[in-house]
Amino acid sequence: MDLNKVVSKAGSAIVTVTVFLFALFLIINFSMGYFFVCLILPIGFIMMTAGLHNECERERKVAANIGLILAAVYGTLIMIVYFTQLTTVNNEQLNEQAANLLEFGKFGLIFNYDLLGYGVMALSTFFTGLSMKPKNKTDKWLRALLMIHGVFYFSCTFMPITGMFVKMSSGGDGIGGRLALVAWCVYFLPVGILSFLHFQFRK
Repeated sequence: MDLNKVVSKAGSAIVTVTVFLFALFLIINFSMGYFFVCLILPIGFIMMTAGLHNECERERKVAANIGLILAAVYGTLIMIVYFTQLTTVNNEQLNEQAANLLEFGKFGLIFNYDLLGYGVMALSTFFTGLSMKPKNKTDKWLRALLMIHGVFYFSCTFMPITGMFVKMSSGGDGIGGRLALVAWCVYFLPVGILSFLHFQFRK
């Protein structure tokens, strides 16, 4: 049994399922549901990225190494964000100042960490895509989606610096933000599917 292939496929499957559930829970506005799946998504993403890193050619290893390291940074940030929501925020009585910092819906510190995490994820996908040498149409689509996804780094990193999310926190029910995240899910879901197919048919 090729354990490298099994782990890589499992990671791709986790990414696919968690992104789908993330979209579903966003649509029905079940916050604890999407907090939980976002805690699992980074594990699958790291497994998937490690699989692509493992098979890249020697002259592309630097890009692959950067992609894998950034995947680990993304995983660390995002797991802190959503573990905080599922534990401290969910189980404790927070004063107003702590709530403003830690509650995801307040667009404060923890929300900014989340955006930073997904910005780092975008950089990770860019470098991972850069490290690939496509051998078929599936690989070409996967590489393109990974590299184009890198564009999200700029919005995720620089939009919070403008303070626009602080202004948003003063009103509204957050439906616009949820729709934007659903749109991201629609974009990223094929990445998980194509990655699974890539590993499935890899010799």
